[in-house]
Order: sequence, then C-alpha cells, then structure tokens
Amino acid sequence: MSFKKLHSVVAVAALAGLSLFAWWWQKQPGQAGAVGLAAPGARASAPAGGGVGGGGGPVAVEVGRVQAQALADDAQAVGTLRARQAVVLKPEVSGRITKLGFTDGQRVRRGQLLVQLDDALQAAQLQEAEAQEGIARTQLQRNRELLAQSFVSPSVVDQAEATLKVAEAKVALAKAQLDRLQVRAPFDGVAGIRLVNLGDYVKDGSDLVSVEDASTMWVDFRLPERFVPRLRLGQDVGMQLDALPGQEFKARIEALDAQLDTNGRSMLVRARVQGDTATLRSGLFARVRVVFALREQALVVPEEALVPQGGKQYVIRLARTEKGLMSERIEARLGMRVPGKVELLGGVQADDLVVTAGQARLMRGESQPVKVVELDAGKPAPAKPAGAVASR
Repeated sequence: MSFKKLHSVVAVAALAGLSLFAWWWQKQPGQAGAVGLAAPGARASAPAGGGVGGGGGPVAVEVGRVQAQALADDAQAVGTLRARQAVVLKPEVSGRITKLGFTDGQRVRRGQLLVQLDDALQAAQLQEAEAQEGIARTQLQRNRELLAQSFVSPSVVDQAEATLKVAEAKVALAKAQLDRLQVRAPFDGVAGIRLVNLGDYVKDGSDLVSVEDASTMWVDFRLPERFVPRLRLGQDVGMQLDALPGQEFKARIEALDAQLDTNGRSMLVRARVQGDTATLRSGLFARVRVVFALREQALVVPEEALVPQGGKQYVIRLARTEKGLMSERIEARLGMRVPGKVELLGGVQADDLVVTAGQARLMRGESQPVKVVELDAGKPAPAKPAGAVASR
C-alpha cells in the first residue's frame, strides 16, 4: 500500500511541475515576441484561407448566384405494363387433348376453339338425352290428342309435360358437359406459347395457353399516401422503359384504387398509355413521373449555401453598398430540391449572390464586409480546411 501511495504522489508532483514550467515558458518575453511575429502572417493568410484569421478585414468567401429556372413539382415511381385484357386458359374438367385449334403467337378471335378434350362419352350421352327428349315430346302430343277425344284424363297430359321437361333438362346438361370439354378464346387477342401438346392428359385447372389483348396498354404503379390528395383522373404521366432506352411515352391516369395498401401506405394507380403501343409488351418495367405543377421562375441556390443552425436553415446573401459587399443572414424557407440545388421561397431575387463557403464568421447575425474569392478555373481547386467544411 505504501509503494502505491508513493507512486501516486510522484505522479501528481510531476504533473504539477510540468504545468508550472509550461506557464513560465509562455510568460517569457522571447516567446511573446515570436507569437507577435507569427500573428501578422496569420492575419495576412486568413483572407486567402476563408477569413478564419484575425479580425478587422473583409471575410474571404466563395459565392454562388441565385438562378431562376423552371421546376416541376412531381412524383416518381416504378411500375409495370399491363395489357387491356390477359388470361391464362385452363380446362374446367380433366381429359385428353384431341385437337389444338391455334399456333403459337397466332391472333385469335373471340369464341375460337383453341383446345378440344376427348368428348366421345359426353357426345354419346347427349345423343341419348336427345332421343329421350324426342320420345317425351311425341308422348305428350299423343296424350293431348287423346284428351281432346276424352280418352285420357288431364292428369295424364300433365305427367307427360313433366316428363318432357325432365328430358329437356337432361339434354341441356349433356350439352353443358360437352361444352366444358372445349376451351375457347374469351376475347380477341394474341395467343401465347402453348404449354401442352396434342394427346396430353390434363387435369382441371392446368395451364394451357395465355391469350392477351394488347390493343390498349396500361401502366400500374404505386405512389405514397402523401400524394393521394393531389391525384386526379386525367392527369398526364411521363413514362420511360428500360427495354426501350431513349424513348419517352405519355400516359393518362384512368383509375385510382379504392383503398390504400396498409403495408406500404401507398395507392395503386393505373394510367392508360397514349399513342402507338404495338412495340410494347405486358410485364415491362416502367419508370413513371407524375407532374403536379410546373414553376416557371423558381429561385434556386446551390445546396452549399444552406447553413443549418438551431434547427433552422440560413443563407448568407451579399448586398452591394457604399462600403462594398456586405453580408446579410436570411432564414431560408425551402421549397423543392433538385440535384445540387434547392429552391428558396423568399428573401432573395434572381442574380443575387449567396455565400457557398466561408459562412462560419458570418453567422453572428450582424452585417460584415466580405471579399469574394474566385478559384482559378485553370487549376484544380485547393482542398478546403476541415473547419470550412464543418461550417456549412
């Protein structure tokens, strides 16, 4: 324990001695003169380095210009192209394929027979039902004649009528069963590549072939819930496809979903593609842009001009006075953002100068003289000190 205490006492004494020596060294006249000699050099170099040096001269800053340009208030999303109608045909019953009425990629008409399943049994059942229907109809006609001659009672005729109705129902059932063995095109369109061959045995619900009506193309996309109040039917939509780079397509909003997706808090939007859609295919990846408004004379400044402080954003505007350029701190009301620039909603006018580097000494609020530093365009810009970057 005594050794540890001795060690602590020695360490404290050494620290105290070093502190006294440092204090004594700073108080020496020679050192003060050295500092005094270095100070003018520091003040001379301060303006070139962003105005971080001594105090009375203008603050050296870099500036940008307020520009007026057109800005589009828009929303961007990704979507998928959809055909007007598309379906994958499937059989309602199991059976063996006996006929294919189309070729791959062929244009088909509504009602055209595409796939025929073996219907020999159902055709025989239909013939039997039709024969029974004929017998029942003949029996009913005979009983009516006998009733007119009072040879039979009316109940006999009623029974014959009921028998005929049962026979007719059996015929209708047999025809329905026969029709279910035929797969027909539900609308005009183009058949896809078949997934079955002649002679295949397919089960009910198996995929046979797809049919698509691409006479009209739609693009489906989702927008976040914050855009829902601004969506309207008939709004124009710009669209680009990765499969067709360099081409711009136009669309128009035709439908909005009745409810939002609770998982992503987004609304499904469907727009109709305008113009020639012959080269388009359903399933293509689309990049969609919905323009809500266009601001022709929006005032924008470089993003570097913004200085955050106390939860607010500020901009240093330069005003020309009799004393030269003077700084003015303005609270920035931000609007839209574009790459590298941000819109200001007030406080500046087109062609005003704003500080983009060196704002640290200008954030005290009072107006101060400044000196604009322009980097030589023919030489690479020198790296800014870490303090200048932190001050933005």
